[in-house]
Amino acid sequence: MIEVEGLTVAFGRVQVVRDVSFTVAPGECLAVVGESGSGKSVTARALVGLAGPRAHVTARRLAFDGQDLTGLAERDWRAVRGRRIGLILQDALTSLDPLRTVGAEIAESLRTHRVVPRAETGARVRSLLTDVGVPEPERRARQHPHELSGGLRQRALIASVLAAGPRLLVADEPTTALDVTVQAQILELLGALKERGAGLLLISHDLAVVARLADRVAVMKEGAVVEQDTTAQVLSNPQHAYTKSLIAAVPMEPVAIRVSVQATESPATESSATESSAAEGPATASLFAGSPSAASLFVGSPFALQAENVSKRFRAPDGSLRHAVDGVSFHVRMGETLGIVGESGSGKTTAARIALGLIEPDQGRVLLSGRPWSGIPERDRRARRRTIQAVHQDPLSSFDPRYTVERVVAEAAALSGVRGRDRTRRVTELLDQVGLPATVLRRHPRELSGGQRQRVAIARALAPGPDVLVCDEPVSALDVSIQAQILDLLAALRRDLNVAMIFISHDLGVIRQVSDRVAVMKDARVVETGPVGEVFTAPAEPYTKALLAAVPSFPGYTPGHPEKRSATRAALDSASPSAALRSGRS
Repeated sequence: MIEVEGLTVAFGRVQVVRDVSFTVAPGECLAVVGESGSGKSVTARALVGLAGPRAHVTARRLAFDGQDLTGLAERDWRAVRGRRIGLILQDALTSLDPLRTVGAEIAESLRTHRVVPRAETGARVRSLLTDVGVPEPERRARQHPHELSGGLRQRALIASVLAAGPRLLVADEPTTALDVTVQAQILELLGALKERGAGLLLISHDLAVVARLADRVAVMKEGAVVEQDTTAQVLSNPQHAYTKSLIAAVPMEPVAIRVSVQATESPATESSATESSAAEGPATASLFAGSPSAASLFVGSPFALQAENVSKRFRAPDGSLRHAVDGVSFHVRMGETLGIVGESGSGKTTAARIALGLIEPDQGRVLLSGRPWSGIPERDRRARRRTIQAVHQDPLSSFDPRYTVERVVAEAAALSGVRGRDRTRRVTELLDQVGLPATVLRRHPRELSGGQRQRVAIARALAPGPDVLVCDEPVSALDVSIQAQILDLLAALRRDLNVAMIFISHDLGVIRQVSDRVAVMKDARVVETGPVGEVFTAPAEPYTKALLAAVPSFPGYTPGHPEKRSATRAALDSASPSAALRSGRS
């Protein structure tokens, strides 16, 4: 179906893709994996003529269904894109038109390619939304992209790409923003399309997704393919050292950390903590951050944040009021990490925004360090905002594009009263703390890789000296090796700073790795909560069991039992790019 031989893409003198060759047959899935900057996405875009206006694309052969694509004009490409080759991008918010409803976006594809008669367009739109797992398709079709959760937006984008019925799908991280149950639906849908003869080029950093869907895997590093073979061969018996490092970085087991447990219910000052340590020594325990007994180690620690029976309703487009959270209660203690999981639209992000004090609950209350945080005037809350900070899924959209890294972090450092030369020194210290060199100070965030941007976001969140970090999908857009580094970094910061964390993720492997306790949300409510080891190994609720059952399998990985390591993983641990961080040598 698609034949690629000797594909090279250059921007000026820099070759970002070098002599790449592969084929995809009808009914076959080829997965391309590799770190950020390895050339995966540029390769995908070159197949649909979207490598960029400054890109110089050459190939010994680049053909689709026998048609040479190397010399196509833009007018010819428009006949190929959408109808014959569909491109599914990762960031649905920037891919969908913010001024149009989701239904109008999908209908445009149907009309442009004349897929169905105009009278049948509405029914076909609803059918496509249903196929990709969008609940209440009729209502969602009338909504704009910003009114949908990240997972719902991604499903709507996939529906718009599938509308014209392309024979080849180029899917660039199509399930990154999706929770495990919806991810399973999308993978099942893509698998069904493959069985019906569609070709699939899948770009993903999730090796479990690759294991489930792909027939073959191509591993890219620095613009070149370093290994290519069947999926079973690559994942169970990798030959290249780089492939081994990628597999070793998959989150399969909790990070070993040391947690200092304070024996008081009230926050201790730095001086009193020092005096206590000098007299009695710190009360510490070595543990895995997901062991069943982990939560008991924090019983003596003071509460960092408490949400008590909070509810929040929003008005839907039809005028009705709908609960985003309904009677939700949770808490997190100093030094502890609470994981929150659930499907898109379950209320996770609304709960996080209530915790951050960005929206007021209609009912219930929030306490920060034992003091009222909700239901108070903003002027009273403003002076305490530095004590609770957020790390977002997409750091680039949360930065001012005009600011340098130094200004991004310095602005946050000013909240803690740091001024003048001390501020520059503080920024440098923070960058060092998150593993970034001082050479990035003068650079803009857009000039950094995804992993570097996320480290800047963490440095900015740490700058005011917070007691609580609210992390909303902080690693979902990162490849596995960078993801492992960020998770290790967060574990080290929690250990060193005794900061409390609320960690929201749809990736149960990540939650299992970083959390002490977990709260499972469904339909705006918390349906199960407890120590993460107990909840994941012996879930009580059918919904939790369904979440765990939906996690894609990976050789040697059982979501509820991360201690069941494969021989491959054990042999490859030393090759992990984050091995130095895990062993404390960084």
